[in-house]
Amino acid sequence: MSTAVTLRIREVQLFQRHVTLRLPFRFGAATVTQCPQAFVQVRAEVQGRLVEGASAELMVPKWFDKTPAFTHEQNFEQLRESLRNARDALLASQDTLSPHTHSQTAGDAAIAVSLARGLPRLAAQFGPALLDKAVADAALRAAGVSWVDGLRAGALGDPWSARLELVRPTHVVLRHTVGLADRLTESDPGADPQDGLPATLEAAIRRHGLHHFKLKLSGQIEADVERLSHIAGLLQRLGVDYRATLDGNETFADAASLGRFWQVLLATPALAELLRRTLLLEQPLARAVALRESIASLGIGVPVILDESDDHPTALEEGLALGYRGISSKACKGIYRSLRNAHRIAQDPRLLLSGEDLTCQAGLAVQQDTLLAASLGVRHIERNGHHYVDGFGTAPVEEAQAFAEAHPSLYESTSGRPHLAVRHGQLDLISLHVAGFASAATPHWRSLQPIQ
Repeated sequence: MSTAVTLRIREVQLFQRHVTLRLPFRFGAATVTQCPQAFVQVRAEVQGRLVEGASAELMVPKWFDKTPAFTHEQNFEQLRESLRNARDALLASQDTLSPHTHSQTAGDAAIAVSLARGLPRLAAQFGPALLDKAVADAALRAAGVSWVDGLRAGALGDPWSARLELVRPTHVVLRHTVGLADRLTESDPGADPQDGLPATLEAAIRRHGLHHFKLKLSGQIEADVERLSHIAGLLQRLGVDYRATLDGNETFADAASLGRFWQVLLATPALAELLRRTLLLEQPLARAVALRESIASLGIGVPVILDESDDHPTALEEGLALGYRGISSKACKGIYRSLRNAHRIAQDPRLLLSGEDLTCQAGLAVQQDTLLAASLGVRHIERNGHHYVDGFGTAPVEEAQAFAEAHPSLYESTSGRPHLAVRHGQLDLISLHVAGFASAATPHWRSLQPIQ
């Protein structure tokens, strides 16, 4: 195959499923205990035959839009609106196009509608990003090729894949999230697990052999210094040869406050070893100022990368001009955004592409997002869905078992239920190289609630 698969979209169905977290997930100013997961099912015509594609993504509140006045339910409805606008735009086209061209036409049109209706850009991208994944899945299934092989063959019709040194990954290191509400040691109050799964950082390290960590920052100097010092002490006590990343989640109002914060970290002896092992600092500045103020002179000794600011095509170039050194890959921001950014970063060895998480749930979401990043050369990726949710959560037992049987190296049975298998701090990705986008199983569609 040397040309792109072309599809005519016949049907788009939107669904959701309620997800309850087993542990509260606190990042920035938000604490999440429950939220819906969105699912997309696409039926398309390829050379006279119908094919299906699917995708999924958690609708996390207070990330796409951090307006304090909005409730979590209002945030969920913003993302449903984005999905509906993306569906309507995709169905409005009767043309037979490549997946990338569908994204450029229908996706861009949907984003314009969402922006006109008051959605922030990051939320406006959510719907098109999910539909892009589902359409890509359908195209790869029609061609009978896997994600990596399909990209190498030009199946999606994007302009970057042919120029990328794509990886066919067998494993990727899991970078374990330590949220602001996470308990650290077995002696902490309430640290006893109720479901047979690790309830503390210490227990997770012992269970999974973890050695890469993502540490959330609150932006409050004293609180962050104290918590980071406790984490550093725990890792030293356990003898872990670790690496860490720090996530600001837009908690700093301006570059000056960020610079002062970093100088305090540098002046804290208990944090010297942790900072030596820190690989990057992610999106410390609020997106309203992140691409307006230079960070080049702040003396931050690790690469600073963008995440939430990645809501328009030129975000990376704007960031590089201000002193940033890279950007995150997240499927919720779009697979073509990741491919384009990976191509730009590959041109300069000083830059990096990181793999971050939107609490991707077991099944479609975690499989597609993980393979996307790992195929672009990301060697360690933040994964937190395995930690904050009990395996497949509220999904039917039959659905969880179908995914576990289709991908036996990625899942294992714990407490009688399938969970993401983390061995020696790594995930085994071999089973994801199947026809389609990273999955040989599908959700039980009848168990899902339609998004009206």
